[in-house]
Amino acid sequence: MTVVQELTALDRTLERGVHRLLSMQHPDGWWKGELESNVTMTAQHLFWHHVLGLRTRELDRKIANELLARQRDDGTWAIWFEGPGDLDTTIEAYVALELAGVDPGPLARDFIRRSGGIPRARIFTKCFLALLGQWPWQRIVPIPPEVVLLPASGPVSVYDFACWARGTFVPLAVTAALRPVRGADIDLRAIGARPGESRPAPRPWGRRREAIAFGERWVRARQEADGSWGGIQPPWVWAILMLASLGHGFEDETLRRAVEGWEGFTIDEGDRLRPEACQSPVWDTALAVLALRAAGVSAEHPQLQAAGRWLLAEEVRDPRGDWAIRLPELEPGGWAFEFENDLYPDVDDTVVVALALRELGIGDEAVRRGFAWTVGMQSRDGGWGAFDVDNDAMWLYRIPFCDFGKVTDEPSADVTAHALEALGPEGGYDAAVAAGLEWLLAEQEPDGSWFGRWGVNHLYGTGAALPALEACGLPSDHPAYRSAVRWLDSVQQPSGAFGEDIRSYFDPSSRGRGAPTPSQTAWALLAYVAAGEHERLSTRRAADYLSRIQRPDGDWDEQHFTGTGFPLDFMIRYHLYRLAFPLLALGRLRERLNA
Repeated sequence: MTVVQELTALDRTLERGVHRLLSMQHPDGWWKGELESNVTMTAQHLFWHHVLGLRTRELDRKIANELLARQRDDGTWAIWFEGPGDLDTTIEAYVALELAGVDPGPLARDFIRRSGGIPRARIFTKCFLALLGQWPWQRIVPIPPEVVLLPASGPVSVYDFACWARGTFVPLAVTAALRPVRGADIDLRAIGARPGESRPAPRPWGRRREAIAFGERWVRARQEADGSWGGIQPPWVWAILMLASLGHGFEDETLRRAVEGWEGFTIDEGDRLRPEACQSPVWDTALAVLALRAAGVSAEHPQLQAAGRWLLAEEVRDPRGDWAIRLPELEPGGWAFEFENDLYPDVDDTVVVALALRELGIGDEAVRRGFAWTVGMQSRDGGWGAFDVDNDAMWLYRIPFCDFGKVTDEPSADVTAHALEALGPEGGYDAAVAAGLEWLLAEQEPDGSWFGRWGVNHLYGTGAALPALEACGLPSDHPAYRSAVRWLDSVQQPSGAFGEDIRSYFDPSSRGRGAPTPSQTAWALLAYVAAGEHERLSTRRAADYLSRIQRPDGDWDEQHFTGTGFPLDFMIRYHLYRLAFPLLALGRLRERLNA
């Protein structure tokens, strides 16, 4: 294929994709794709409605339909598309169906029993079952609420936990200390339940009583404007349950706003209902702007200008969130992930929004504030975590109640790479960039790839790292590029596509290998282009693959989960990744071919 023919094919692909993405913008200027996770969110929706006395037949029916639609042929439920059956996910879905009066079937029951039943479940699952009167509170590993009383400057503190973990830990600990039970007329003994065995909580006194009161104040102080906590499901649900356990009803404004706000996170399709674990409008909008600009849409386009205005309005200026506990002198700035989680801005959103605003030529002051905040959030080793600085207390994973996934927010290659991609070309941040670049280069794996903390997995990390190296001015003959390109070539599929299975988080042989997806192919393409390999055969084959599988409406199909919340434990399908990243990668390729 000649360069002219290649450009023509790229032009057609990009034109269709641009039309599709522009058509998906909200009138207020933002984009938001569904953030799909797993059915525990749906099951827990029914659990907490039961505890608060909010269940209806209609709710039961819709939740049961959603759970049945996502049950696999072997009777189990998985954490991600085409993943293995998961014990906790299957237990929670099974119990929710029983609660709704629907038979989950013998295959689900047999899987749970073979896997050890409720006694082998994680703490979260056991706590929900304890609320329903199906498991004894006293047989759950104690979660001491007294930790919330320890000073942030001490050797042990709730602030050693990542923001999402501490936000969940505090209300969960208070709830567990109170041992509330709202019994359900179900028989789960076949899967190991122990109904009716919970003993009442000892009357709190002394430090326990002080911790419960302080924990309640701590939680109330962190409610967001939309009624959520951090804009994510786990702390939100446990805060609701904590307030109810303390005896508060809907006359309590905090509880009322929490329950009413949850409706905005619920997807109701008539016969089926599911909540989102969180929402990603700021992230999706920034990525959409970058993709459209790379695809050739003018910065003056009215829809991009509307997106820019919306992003500017989302800048976090106040209040100071938990990040300020350990950085009290750092001025607020940056952006968060959600519509309303201003207490928890994050480095990843901040730098990607800054890149988008730079593309639009607007918001210089906001961008500078965001960059200053980002530099202040750099960890002492030179890398960046997402929400916290120096949040690397790995000893937490040895605590028995930390069995629910990631609880630390240590620096990661992908967040650090995004920060460097934004800061590198700016000037004035030389020390931060030099330290970050040294950290990122040291994190390159022996095979040439980088680990992906927030996306699956080494394709995501590598697709972020190489554009960062380019933005920092590393010459194209640097060994880091050459090693990464060799690795990419070694895992490219015969079709030209790339894919990586989530199992790569525990199985090194799965790195860069798995079912092909548009988003992961785009990440590899971004890496090739940043390495100066825009005319490489591997690059053209990846681009041809994306053009070949594009739908007539300009979109791409992608069922696999390529986003990561907690590696292996909480995986995400971002519904706009399949569109934004191919446009971004193909657009950057066309720029290089036209140069």
